[in-house]
Amino acid sequence: MALITCEKACFAYEGRNVIQDLDLSIERGEYLCVIGENGSGKSTLIKGLLGLLAPVRGRVSYGDGLTRSEIGYLPQRTDVQNDFPASVWEVVTSGCRGRSLFLNAGMRRTAQRSIELLGIDGIRNRSFMELSGGQQQRALLARALCATRSLLLLDEPVAGLDPLVTREMYGIISMLHREHQLTIVMISHDIGAALRFSDRILHMSQSGIFLGTPQDYRQSELGRAFAGGIRHD
Repeated sequence: MALITCEKACFAYEGRNVIQDLDLSIERGEYLCVIGENGSGKSTLIKGLLGLLAPVRGRVSYGDGLTRSEIGYLPQRTDVQNDFPASVWEVVTSGCRGRSLFLNAGMRRTAQRSIELLGIDGIRNRSFMELSGGQQQRALLARALCATRSLLLLDEPVAGLDPLVTREMYGIISMLHREHQLTIVMISHDIGAALRFSDRILHMSQSGIFLGTPQDYRQSELGRAFAGGIRHD
């Protein structure tokens, strides 16, 4: 059953039409990778899926019990994170505050489970500013987990991370999808990861949109242009 459905959705940014007539159903339990060049509308799509940007035409709807406030969102890493004066525990528990300003026992248990699942229990009291990039991403992913039971929206989750930490992060995301049945929507420039991990690929391009399986993507015009030399292990 679809968690989010876009029906002929058109989005504009700063008065310019960016996405035209998008038909997209994000199904419960799937792993969808969104790829494409800069300026193709990926960031605009994120705002639309989160309900932060209303379509100028068409519509975006939530289904199967999902509400806008129950989407776990991991934004792109920024330098602002490095100056965030809070502990790991405070960062993670902030993901629960979309439901209440005050932490109850259930929220604390949810936060602790997320921390343990991401393997950061040993640093829960450390300052977020003191962490490595990979540790910060784990803390922010744990925060996103606190907000959702069903869907994670990840915006460039491995950007700026070294190769070893990148592999670890992809492994964590794959584990959340396989073992915990979370629906994953990942925005990425990493076509190789999209081919390896996703159930479907949405390639956004100024010349058109592809939506289909990794196998079909390889045989498409966009896929041959962008992924022709990438091995599929």
